Amino acid sequence: MTEKRQILRSAWVISVFTVASRICGYLRDQRITLLLGTSGIADSFILAFRIPNLLRRLIGEGSLAACFIPVFSGYLKHKTKEEAWTFANRIFWTAAVVLAGVALLGSVFSRQVIYLFTIFGGSNGQWDQAVFLNRIMFPYAFLIGMAALAMAILNSLNVFGLPASTSVLFNLSVILFSFAAIYRPVMKWAPEHYRNPAVALAAGVLVGGALQVLVQIPAMYRRGMRFTFDLSFTDPGVRRVAVLMVPGLVGVGIAQINFFVDTIFATSARMPSGSITALYVADRVMELVLGSYAIAVATAILPLMSRQASANDLQGLKETLAFAVRIVSFITIPAALGLMVLRGPIVSVLFEHGRFTAESTQLTAHALLYYAAGLPAFAGVKLIVPAFYSQQDMRTPVLAAGGSLAANVILNLLFLRLLFGILGNGSPALASSLACYFNFFLLFFILRARVGGLGARRVFASLLKVGISTVVMGAACYAMLHFLTAGGGRPFVIRSAELSAVIGGAIAVFLGASWLLRCEEIHEVIAILRHRRTEPEVQILLEG
Repeated sequence: MTEKRQILRSAWVISVFTVASRICGYLRDQRITLLLGTSGIADSFILAFRIPNLLRRLIGEGSLAACFIPVFSGYLKHKTKEEAWTFANRIFWTAAVVLAGVALLGSVFSRQVIYLFTIFGGSNGQWDQAVFLNRIMFPYAFLIGMAALAMAILNSLNVFGLPASTSVLFNLSVILFSFAAIYRPVMKWAPEHYRNPAVALAAGVLVGGALQVLVQIPAMYRRGMRFTFDLSFTDPGVRRVAVLMVPGLVGVGIAQINFFVDTIFATSARMPSGSITALYVADRVMELVLGSYAIAVATAILPLMSRQASANDLQGLKETLAFAVRIVSFITIPAALGLMVLRGPIVSVLFEHGRFTAESTQLTAHALLYYAAGLPAFAGVKLIVPAFYSQQDMRTPVLAAGGSLAANVILNLLFLRLLFGILGNGSPALASSLACYFNFFLLFFILRARVGGLGARRVFASLLKVGISTVVMGAACYAMLHFLTAGGGRPFVIRSAELSAVIGGAIAVFLGASWLLRCEEIHEVIAILRHRRTEPEVQILLEG
């Protein structure tokens, strides 16, 4: 119970800031869609933003933390404090030099980068805006990489709150730059052909990235980091992290790579205009669920599983993973069905403003249907890959990820050529979801064969109860959907209130059904909440 309480309370700290970030992220995306809609400029901005943002997903929410934390935890456990901080300082400056080079090359060769990601359709001239915007935003890859490393250092010291809060600053920066008082002066320095709000939004991305790095530096300094320049490509710890990261970029971030593959196929000439933006917005709606808890739990369990693996406590590691899978599935399975049933009203209420029209809503809702179907798999991969990384095994997740990526590409090609009339702009989303399920189950069975039973019987029993409760909730959602449809054309405030009432009713139905079926997860959470005394380990986790 102590470890469960530690995971849930750590996840709670992270979730508070992650939910705040997702809310600000929604407001950011609403401002973007309000200003740009699903126009060609919107597609150019989203494409240019997603290229450096892919590095954020791979590094910031995956590979760097997953590879650095086990190594740094080993230094903290087996070496002196001075040696540990020397290693952290060296990897900080080495990463800074490497990432600065990547950012410089990405900006200089912006046209070639954009061409690489638009090979399935469209002329070069169509993406001139994307080339210009990508040149502005690519240095964000450097900034977010350094912010991710700072986050990994603080997470290793059981500081979760401050690092989790940095994404809020990023979103607030973009929101600020979306207002006319800011973006009109910013646009004046751009060439006349490129003077539109997208230029100011790109500038906001850079400012937000810088803030994410700067706010974490004082916290690292207080804990022992001195930032003395110390570049080293030969340090054993630096080389170990580098060796782990090369395959780790694929292993942890396969879902994000698959999302980007979707973006590439969305540039196809067969796709309707605005497909890139529709996929992006659908992805963002889904992340309101995925990011609020699944990423939080994955972040909280990695240091714990790393300590368990270091102590050769495989039984503890298996129990930690099984517990995390059950808790996250309890949230993501009903959320997936809820998003599928209520996709139209949700997208309409959240984004149908300004240049984001009813046609934009229909295009986005169609993509959301297929993305939502894969939500449990996306969350599952976030949880199971760190189980391999905690044992410093990068090879297995990479092999599974490579198979998943190949499956995604093949499915995208088949859907685009054979089923496009049925799936439309949702075909990339369906391919990505199916590929992620393949990735999760492959990793699950490999891990089970390696370390023995993972408590699968208990997990599947839990999933069965959650599934039944979800079906009951889905039926209630479908019945209430007609009420929402009948309310079409009503003012925004009324539609928002109605949708909130339907979602609240659906949650109540699910929790009621889960309670009647005696779902274990409800009782575990209640049991932990009843123990309000904060233990020393938990107090450390709450410091940030």
